[in-house]
Amino acid sequence: MRILVTGGAGYVGSHVVWDLVAAGHEPVVIDNLSRGHAQAVPSGVSLLQIDLADKEALSDVFERFRPQAVMHFAGSSLVGESMKHPELYFRNNLSNGLQLLACMVEHKVDKMVFSSSAAVYGEPEEVPITEEHPKAPTSPYGESKLFFESMLRRFDYAYGLRSVSLRYFNAAGAHPSGRIGEDHTPETHLIPIILQTALGKREELSIFGTDYPTEDGTCIRDYVHVCDLSSAHILALQFLDDGGRSEVFNLGNGQGFSVQQILSVAEKVVGKPIPTRRAERRPGDPAVLVASAQKAIDVLGWRPSFTDIDRIVESAWNWHKNHPDGYGPRQ
Repeated sequence: MRILVTGGAGYVGSHVVWDLVAAGHEPVVIDNLSRGHAQAVPSGVSLLQIDLADKEALSDVFERFRPQAVMHFAGSSLVGESMKHPELYFRNNLSNGLQLLACMVEHKVDKMVFSSSAAVYGEPEEVPITEEHPKAPTSPYGESKLFFESMLRRFDYAYGLRSVSLRYFNAAGAHPSGRIGEDHTPETHLIPIILQTALGKREELSIFGTDYPTEDGTCIRDYVHVCDLSSAHILALQFLDDGGRSEVFNLGNGQGFSVQQILSVAEKVVGKPIPTRRAERRPGDPAVLVASAQKAIDVLGWRPSFTDIDRIVESAWNWHKNHPDGYGPRQ
């Protein structure tokens, strides 16, 4: 199947592109490369540096490549930034996303797998979080993801454009081959920040809050390996191709690990202590966020392979120690 992958040079998107190629599909990547990396895209895969805001260029891609489905990763994804610049998030994630949907309708492409987020839930009322949990996003980022899901439901009703929205929790790790991994600027994810500190790229790790109602006082999060996320996207695509209706699924490990636990695992993996400092809690950080991914397991047949946190951190370390500067300068 020929699949248009927006944001396919990014962290999760690039892992999916590699797996699409391995599965015999033909991905076509569009990415404005503002935060993605051309080096992350497999050689031989078409990579077009365009922005979803460019309607003419986007329409031309549909005309030239005639995709049969879309996997949509493109967009802005920093919670803190969204609080300071909500207009950027509503423009990139909603206005540009709407343009993509309009192009799909115009060119009769009726299947989308959407990269959504656990940020749609906001402060959890209970854990583990199921898909039926109340949606109360606390940031413009989360709001943009939730509203795009609503747009998808409307496009299904009006045009028959079926979709799967995958709400994932904390993406982590790197491809076992070590050829691609996580490289964000700025970096906001815990595991790469810890490993950058181990490499001397940062002076210390700030632990935001040590007085939470958890066993060690630090926040607990659900970390899901990027390759397991990728496999879920492939399964979601097959689900739609087999005639499945529009759905939403959580993707998580189903286990929670505290900041202190992740730090301890990382120190074991890298073989040395990692300097830290205590810091005040960040506003809006819940004590515990853990997913229930049972629906994806039951309906999609998803089976995460990296359920052990040591393996997740080891795969990330394998990438970072061999790529201390990430992919290097953008091409």
